[in-house]
Amino acid sequence: MTTETLTKPGTVDLRRFKTLGAANHGWLDAHHHFSFANYYDPNRMGWGSIRVWNDDKIAAQTGFPPHGHQGMEIITYVRTGAITHKDSMGNTGRTGAGDVQVMSAGSGVQHSEYNLEGEATTLFQIWVLPRSAGGQPRWGAKPFPKDARDGAWAVLASGFPEDKDALFINADARVLGAALATAATLTHEVGAGRHAYLVPATGRISVNGVEAEARDGLALSAGSYAIQALEEAELVLVDAP
Repeated sequence: MTTETLTKPGTVDLRRFKTLGAANHGWLDAHHHFSFANYYDPNRMGWGSIRVWNDDKIAAQTGFPPHGHQGMEIITYVRTGAITHKDSMGNTGRTGAGDVQVMSAGSGVQHSEYNLEGEATTLFQIWVLPRSAGGQPRWGAKPFPKDARDGAWAVLASGFPEDKDALFINADARVLGAALATAATLTHEVGAGRHAYLVPATGRISVNGVEAEARDGLALSAGSYAIQALEEAELVLVDAP
């Protein structure tokens, strides 16, 4: 599909990687698509109910010590390496490259996230506001083979019951992943009253004619979008209220 065939072409707001907030702590090299920690931009406080999208590089044998969260749905998409999770609910698990873990912080939870590997780990950590406050916290992780999202969207996490194979989140949102060969295309429709945020983890893409490099962010308003891979690309998209 080309942009000319779209019935309601949507608006693309491109946020170049070089314009993101950044903080290098030595063990952690973080880039923030939205205001976070010491990075504040009143024009980038979130996108709909998508509140955080951090692009993190965690050095080997380091990580986040135990700390608390509440009232947030936290999705971690591991790009390279692996992250090892442990929490106050008794859960522990290792999530490797291309796979996903989710944590509903609910009424409150303590957790740690460590890179116990011999190399740096890179990941996206995404926070989405829940559909309702409080509730029992939960954690889950799941492998998502890349061939299952070759040339098509795969639902990685979702708050909708019809997405039975996805990890559950307490939000009216979906986290989608796809892998595109060079020149391959996908479409995505953002419904009325909804917002989508798309980041190519790797590769270069065009969205309704707007070109984006790896790790750039694209904020998508309601409408239709044609996505073409200008080179082999790995995509992550969140669609939320």
